[in-house]
Amino acid sequence: MGYVSDRPTWKINMPLYEHVFLARQDLAQAQVDALAENATNIIKENGGKVVKTETWGLRSLAYRIAKNRKAHYVALDVDAPAAAIAELERQSNINEDIIRFLTLRVDEHEQGPSAMMRRGEKDRERRSDRGERPDFRPREEEVE
Repeated sequence: MGYVSDRPTWKINMPLYEHVFLARQDLAQAQVDALAENATNIIKENGGKVVKTETWGLRSLAYRIAKNRKAHYVALDVDAPAAAIAELERQSNINEDIIRFLTLRVDEHEQGPSAMMRRGEKDRERRSDRGERPDFRPREEEVE
């Protein structure tokens, strides 16, 4: 005889998170990508998945952190249990290449590129809309 369960059959969704970390300014882009890959592996090993990874590039900091004036920014959209996030944060605390990180629980992930990526696109569009700069005119005392 088969056993029939009274439990509902719907799947429980895992919480959604956004994890952003700042890596030291003296790292090469390949090392930053390796840090993002390491974070992805930690999430996968603990039963979650990384939905999207964005590298925002080397950006200036508002104030100096551990003698760094700039940092590489990386954002991860994560679908994982709380234990996976706890392990990711533990590993981030240990890693000397990561100078800051922040993990937020969100109701849903943003579709398409993040606001930081869209901002860069707007800046590029604005520069191209201006057209070419007028020709450089030297000061009169420089002309002879």
